[in-house]
Amino acid sequence: MSFALFLLLLLVVTGAVWALEALWLRRSRAAGEKQPWWVEYSVSFFPVILIVFLLRSFLVEPFKIPSSSMVPTLLVGDFILVNKFTYGIRLPVVNRKVVPLHDPQRGDVMVFRYPEDPSLDYIKRVVGVPGDRIEYRNKRLTINGNPVPVKQVDDYLSKERMQFSKRFVETLNSVEHQILIEDDAPTMMTPSRSFPHSANCNYNTNGLTCTVPPGHYFMMGDNRDNSSDSRVWGFVPDENIVGRAFFIWLNLNELGRFGSFR
Repeated sequence: MSFALFLLLLLVVTGAVWALEALWLRRSRAAGEKQPWWVEYSVSFFPVILIVFLLRSFLVEPFKIPSSSMVPTLLVGDFILVNKFTYGIRLPVVNRKVVPLHDPQRGDVMVFRYPEDPSLDYIKRVVGVPGDRIEYRNKRLTINGNPVPVKQVDDYLSKERMQFSKRFVETLNSVEHQILIEDDAPTMMTPSRSFPHSANCNYNTNGLTCTVPPGHYFMMGDNRDNSSDSRVWGFVPDENIVGRAFFIWLNLNELGRFGSFR
């Protein structure tokens, strides 16, 4: 059971008890008689659960970064906030969009439900939007025939792996962000299995070419050679979108990372 569904069930149960207490139970008790424990707890927690549910469903939701696929932008252990309304207002649990607002843009860091297992939340960077022709060959990214600008900067030292990687500043839609490239990592990307719209992609020994279908997005990790992303498992449909990541609010291993991401 997902946490969102658990929270909704908890809200319904406590809300029902709260309403029952207000409309009938309170009037039927003798004067001075205490509330049953289950009524007391439900009445006390219902407003808190309601506020948490509304905030988490429609405004912001916290996430913890579990892997190194977005290094150096996001590190393992970063606690981030995700804007839930940037891309439209969606119904909780079913994730159905009811009020369209903005579409994801290239360069956005987006949280979404993993297409192969929607119970899992993934986070990657939007590289391709509907209609884009994405090429990733010899570790260079090209969009609609235009090479994406990159500039090499100082190498990055991974504290977890104690290994240096080449670091570049890449620019997508005027959004500058850092990416990592490892020269000794293989160039060839092999899809895990046939995925929806896999016919839109062509793979060979030096990379791939994909055309993003309508209503879908092509996602990549900033740690390019250590990321399982759209190159492997395909496109992300719009209905899987959770929100746009915008803020680091905690990392217990590096307290100075507070607010270092937008």
